Amino acid sequence: MGFLKKLDARYGNKGLWQFVKFTLLSQTITLLQLLLANLLPFVFDGLTAKLPAFLQPVFDPARLFEGHSRYVIDGAVTWGYVLPFFLSNFLANIYGYFVNMKATFRSSGTRWGLAVYLLTVIALILFSTWLQGYITAKLAVTSASGWARTIAAMAAGMLQFLIIFPLEKFVLFKNREKEETAF
Repeated sequence: MGFLKKLDARYGNKGLWQFVKFTLLSQTITLLQLLLANLLPFVFDGLTAKLPAFLQPVFDPARLFEGHSRYVIDGAVTWGYVLPFFLSNFLANIYGYFVNMKATFRSSGTRWGLAVYLLTVIALILFSTWLQGYITAKLAVTSASGWARTIAAMAAGMLQFLIIFPLEKFVLFKNREKEETAF
């Protein structure tokens, strides 16, 4: 770790170094998300409450599943299917916000920035939750079924990585003082 501290002291807020740190820290965020994505179904699988009507078209069982699924009741997907994806994503992103604020961008953040981040993350998570559900359902009937949740969570994580880094770098944790150049 001394090596990383030396690099951090030398390159500080330079964009390339921040990208490297963001990428490295994203691995811990991804591990947390993958762990939760695979453990939370044990907690929520028994939850058979149907999604509310406004979410049912988004999580259409005909698009998600081929044939019968324990996650579909009376033609509607249940919370037991959606919550593990949503919560694993949300909790990992909240962790990521604070870790990147302190370690990557060395910022204190603002209430406004946290609000913008939460709104962005919630929109991303809603899409990613659908995406994870879709990918998992499609892979569940293939030879990759054992890896379906992991692959789906990784795809969602990559999408979020591509959106969250620029948001944090250029909007939320932008160094208000003189910024150093990227190189």
